[in-house]
Amino acid sequence: MLQRLRLWVKREPVLAISAACAVLSMALTPPSAAYLGYIDTRVLILLFGLMAVVAGFQDCGVFEVLAQRLLSGRHRMRTLTLLLVLMPFFVSMLVTNDVALIAFVPFAILVLERVGRLERLIPVVVLQTLAANLGSMATPVGNPQNLYLYNQFQLGAGEFFGVVGPLTAVSGLVLAAACLFWGKQETIQVTFPERVTLRKRGRLVLLCVLFALCLLCVFHVIPAPVLLAVVLVSLLLAGRDLLPRVDYGLLLTFVCFFIFAGNIGANPQLRAVLTAALEGNTALVSGLASQIISNVPAAVLFSGFTQDWRGLLIGTDIGGLGTPVASLASLISMRLYLRTPGAELGRYMRFFLAANAIGLVLLAGAAAIFAAF
Repeated sequence: MLQRLRLWVKREPVLAISAACAVLSMALTPPSAAYLGYIDTRVLILLFGLMAVVAGFQDCGVFEVLAQRLLSGRHRMRTLTLLLVLMPFFVSMLVTNDVALIAFVPFAILVLERVGRLERLIPVVVLQTLAANLGSMATPVGNPQNLYLYNQFQLGAGEFFGVVGPLTAVSGLVLAAACLFWGKQETIQVTFPERVTLRKRGRLVLLCVLFALCLLCVFHVIPAPVLLAVVLVSLLLAGRDLLPRVDYGLLLTFVCFFIFAGNIGANPQLRAVLTAALEGNTALVSGLASQIISNVPAAVLFSGFTQDWRGLLIGTDIGGLGTPVASLASLISMRLYLRTPGAELGRYMRFFLAANAIGLVLLAGAAAIFAAF
């Protein structure tokens, strides 16, 4: 029993943290019907729909085709590195940072193995991780905390993009510079054993329609119950195999932290302490908390104690850099790397922490400059 529990915690560390927080908070506010009011069903519906659709895109080979078309042929090594890093940067804006890394880290491993440059694997995977985390902050659907905060504070598109747009642009320039000015300048040929083509084209058309409906729901054009009904009916009729591929652990993580945040908010003393701590320090406090409990739980927890959505958005997005648990996506790419033969955890962690520290300093500085204007 204990062995199974350890394996579960290792597999789902953020869910384990959120479940522990929810259970402990029940000592402050015993379970009751009031718990139902804590749950933001709209966010859960949006996450469910987006995850199901993106799983379908993977099944149809969309990301494989994109990667193969971009990478085939002769490239300078620095250009190849740039392509490998920019793919998750831009794709994460639409399909979340987690999915971008699940799709493109294995592809990077394959490409570097085929061209005999596995010594560059750790820097490339780490830069891909940074790229997915930073690129995902560009849109409301790029990562779960953005989706939650966009919905929680009823943000307008102009407000949201006005905050994250400049930071995303700086992130892209920094990543491009890191790729183009690092490593030997050599030319290599990238080939693949077979040409990948799109699969299940009929399903792909349906998925594109469902993805468009998800975006309309994000921007408050159609109600969430309508989206849920359409997605469920569509999947039951033409995509039942996608239902098991939804990350229900992430949905449960949100539920647990909704309960935790609701219980903390119901306690006047704790509510006063958190509200005071966040006053004028929202970005700093949420960024630091992200290093310990991850950025998604930090966004859910602190949203009930501040109206400073800008600070919370910046803090949890930039706070995804830092420790491996700061963003679930970072854990995903680390696991994928550790599956490769000869993986070196110590070397990976040294490079990961150094690169994330540099990214944190640069992005925090950029955020401070933008806030001054």
